[in-house]
Amino acid sequence: MSAESTPDPVIPGPGEPRPPGPRHRGRGRRRKPRAKGRRALLVTAWTAAGVVVLGGTGAGVLYLKLNGNLESVDIDQALGTDRPEKADNGSQNILVLGSDSRSGGNGKLGGGTDDGTARSDTAMIVHVHEGHKKADVVSVPRDTLIDRPECTDTDGAEHPAADGVMFNSAYSTGGAACAVKTVESISGLRMDHYLEVDFSGFQNLIDDLGGVAVTTTEDIKDPDSHLDLPAGTHRLDGEQALGLVRTRHGVGDGSDLGRIQLQQAFVKALVDQVKDIGLLGNPKKLYDIADTATRTVTTDSDLGSVNSLMSFATGLKGIGPGNMHMVTMPVVYDPANANRVLLEKAKADQVWTALKNDGPIPESATEGTATGEAKDVVNAAQGLPD
Repeated sequence: MSAESTPDPVIPGPGEPRPPGPRHRGRGRRRKPRAKGRRALLVTAWTAAGVVVLGGTGAGVLYLKLNGNLESVDIDQALGTDRPEKADNGSQNILVLGSDSRSGGNGKLGGGTDDGTARSDTAMIVHVHEGHKKADVVSVPRDTLIDRPECTDTDGAEHPAADGVMFNSAYSTGGAACAVKTVESISGLRMDHYLEVDFSGFQNLIDDLGGVAVTTTEDIKDPDSHLDLPAGTHRLDGEQALGLVRTRHGVGDGSDLGRIQLQQAFVKALVDQVKDIGLLGNPKKLYDIADTATRTVTTDSDLGSVNSLMSFATGLKGIGPGNMHMVTMPVVYDPANANRVLLEKAKADQVWTALKNDGPIPESATEGTATGEAKDVVNAAQGLPD
């Protein structure tokens, strides 16, 4: 179900002003945080639920507030027509980025300094299959050395191509538009939508949800991400959850690939537990979550309104942890630099072909590739009280 084909579910009440359009900004950089996963899918789902539950009297006022929170970037205008064709099989591809901005409060959260730049700390290609009942998620290691294409950012500035640079340099160079252009160049897949979440938003959203229960099968201690978890079951607050998805030295071989495995495990744990939170009986808390989500998510312009996000979320509501298949883009360690990885093109092409044809990713596509040695360190915890 697309945003274009679904009627607007929220209408302002009598005498209330029409909702303004969403704000737009330039290069996909995060604004300074205002005092946020399951990344994109949960953000849109909770935003939609918050508006629906709080409908009726005053719905127009709530719409205005939530709609005014949103920021968006016009990816289509920046990239023009020189892009892969849209799929004609009913599937969709969404690029989800976790922003590694060091500005404002994010410097403290990220454990770094404010150098005035932003990086894509996490990148996932979410492929929603025809019928929107299952999804494949392909994580792209930020340390992958790639040939970055020439691109134009959403401010109209042009950036030359560069060979042999890290994947996350696309975002720090040209923002959201350059990140999308780079992913499309690597995969040959059209990105239908773009969603971005930053450090502070991730932490706030987890806190609003009341934390996430996980079980660690070994001790995880990483002073760089401020994380110290003994083996066992824990309910992580926002700061701890952020530390978990950012750690790369506390588990496995210390690579970005190990961190990706932790991120994937955390996403599944969060999705698995959301159904038990019971927010539908707590409109105030549900609204708070929707408010947090809309304040801290950045979307492409097609999703840049509450109505569009609601329509999008409605189309994804049938996707749960049992029908989410998560893999890492096939890579091998760079023999010249142990801290970098290289695209395993033959196997990666199996992934992109499968997604282009809306079929399952074959096991052979990921066999024998670099893994990061952090598999099965984190699992969803069962039976903890909310």
